[in-house]
Amino acid sequence: MATMLALRAHQGAEALVLDEMPVPEPGPLDVVVKVASAGLAPGIMRLLRMGALKYLPTTLGHEAAGVISAVGRDVTGHAVGDRVRVHPLLNCRECDYCRTDRDMMCAQQAMLGHAAFGDASMPLYEQYHDGGLAEYVRVPHWLIDSLPDSVGFDVAAKVQDLANAVRALKCADLPERATLVVTAATGTMGTATVKLAEHFGVARLILVGRDAERLHRVAGLAGGIAASVVALDELPENWSTDGTLTRRLRELAPEGAHAVIDFIPEGPALGQTMAGMATGGTLVHMGGNSTPLPLLPIALMMHCWRFVATRACTRQDTTDVLRLLETGTLTADELITHRFPLTEALKAMDAMEQRVDDPMWMTVINP
Repeated sequence: MATMLALRAHQGAEALVLDEMPVPEPGPLDVVVKVASAGLAPGIMRLLRMGALKYLPTTLGHEAAGVISAVGRDVTGHAVGDRVRVHPLLNCRECDYCRTDRDMMCAQQAMLGHAAFGDASMPLYEQYHDGGLAEYVRVPHWLIDSLPDSVGFDVAAKVQDLANAVRALKCADLPERATLVVTAATGTMGTATVKLAEHFGVARLILVGRDAERLHRVAGLAGGIAASVVALDELPENWSTDGTLTRRLRELAPEGAHAVIDFIPEGPALGQTMAGMATGGTLVHMGGNSTPLPLLPIALMMHCWRFVATRACTRQDTTDVLRLLETGTLTADELITHRFPLTEALKAMDAMEQRVDDPMWMTVINP
C-alpha cells in the first residue's frame, strides 16, 4: 500500500505530528489531488484547543492546489493531470443560503482540514475532514476548481484568503473614493485586503497593527492608494481604555472612515475603530473577537453605523479571484513570503505562531 506524509492533529495532544499514512483512494464521486502547495493558516492551534475540529485525528490544511492523480468512476469533467485548486468549504448545496451566494451561512458548513462552525449534522465534514497539508488529499469532485496556466500553485493555494478579503470588501459596500481602515493589516487577511483594495474603489487606506515598521511594509502593497499607519505599540499605554485609537483615526480622517475591515481576534480595537467611522459607515468583522462591543445601541443608531460579520467567503468570491488572477488584473505572488517543505511543517507552524520573521504574510508548504 502506498503511503504519504501528513500533518495531523490527534485527540488530547498538545502538539501536531507528521504521520505516515495510506494515500487516499477516490470514492465514486471523488478526486484525489497530488498536492503541490498547501497554505498554512494562523490560528489553527487556537481552534484545536477550542474543540472546533470535530473529528480527530485529522489531517490539517484547508488550502491546497496541485495536480489530479486519480478520479472516481462517476466523475466527469476532470482528468488525471489537470492543474487544480481545492475549494475547502463543505456545504449542503441545496438550502436557501447555498442557492443565493450565501453558502458560508449553510448550517452544514465546515472546512476541509479545518473547523466546523455549527452543531448541525455535517455528513460531508465527517467524510472529508482530512485536509491538504499532506502529499495527497481526497475531495468531492464539485470542490475542484481548474487553474489557468498563468496561476502558480503557491498563489492558487492561497485563493481562499484572497476570496475572504473579497467577501469583506463586498460587505463593506464602499462608495467611490472611499477611506478604508484595515486592522491587523500585517496579517494574512490584512495583506490580502490591502492588495485588493484598489479593485473596490478605495482611495485611501489607514492600516492598524502593532508594529509601525511592519505596517509601512504592508503599505507598499497598496499600489497607488495613499496609506497611513497607526501602530498600537506606539500609542500611550492606556490606549485600550481612554479612546486614543479613535482619536488617532479621527486625526487622520476627521470626517471618519467610510468603512473598517477588522481582523483583530481579541481586544478593544474593534470598538474604537468603529467609533472612528463616518456617519453611515460599515464595520466588517472577520477576526473572531470575543471581547464585548462597548458601543451603546443608540450610538449605532444615531450614526447609522452598520456592523456586518462574515465567517468565510462564497464560491462566487473564489471565482472572482481566479478571474482577476487569470486576466492579470491581480498579481499576488509577492504576498507569498515563506515556503517550507512538508518535512518542516512543524517548524513552519512554530514560525507562524511566533512571527519571528518579517514580513511573514502568506506561508505555503510544498510537499
